[in-house]
Amino acid sequence: MKVQEKRGVVYLQFQALASYPGLFHAFFTRHGGFSAPPFDTLNMSLGLGDDPAAVSKNRKKIPLCAGGGVPVFMDQVHGTDVFVLKKGDGGGESKSPGTVRADAIVTDIRGRILVVQVADCQPVFLYDPVRRVIANIHAGWRGSIHGILQKTVDAMREAFKCRPKDLTACIGPSLGPCCAEFVHFEKEIPPALWGYKDRRHHVDFWGITRDQLIDQGLLRENVHISGLCTRCRTDLFFSYRKEKVTGRFAGVIGLLQEGGGSP
Repeated sequence: MKVQEKRGVVYLQFQALASYPGLFHAFFTRHGGFSAPPFDTLNMSLGLGDDPAAVSKNRKKIPLCAGGGVPVFMDQVHGTDVFVLKKGDGGGESKSPGTVRADAIVTDIRGRILVVQVADCQPVFLYDPVRRVIANIHAGWRGSIHGILQKTVDAMREAFKCRPKDLTACIGPSLGPCCAEFVHFEKEIPPALWGYKDRRHHVDFWGITRDQLIDQGLLRENVHISGLCTRCRTDLFFSYRKEKVTGRFAGVIGLLQEGGGSP
């Protein structure tokens, strides 16, 4: 991953997506915002106890870094609902932050910046350069075991005729196998996934996500993992597992506006 800085905000990008023209993506760090401890400083989430005015100012950093565009936030519930925004259906134009109740969004609308808010869960981007379609997925462990990734790929197939072999996937900073401890795995994790667990009851959800995407038809070489564990790197990211009361950083992806250089 490469580190970028704009307007005092640091964010990370995958080379695999940065090479595509007409696409913006970023995994923001926890730095460069306005929130006070323990939400310091670039907390993107409301309802955690942070000052809403600070969160509002933090969220404005997204289009500033992207060069424009309309951020679309989700009311994330650790479920498997996928929200589809299509050209011509008015999708997204009337959606204010927090009004989309889902854990994944798919769109072909230019100028929409899809936002996932995380602090250990996996932010997963999907991009189809042939159909010009993007998806942003909030893949917590519950969503992962109940098929949020498969449902998102299915939505891209059904709504936009995307072919999985054309998709590029990027798994952002999140809880790594080094720290994803599930003491009660027998109750929480399906037996079919126990092969991803080590002797310390740590589960490799990066590996689960990679293999679930490959099972859906993505090419192995098109699935990229950041390798950054949020619990290990609280100097860069928020981690609920480590900090409990803390903020949420944003993973964002957006298509560029027609005739312009920014979303």
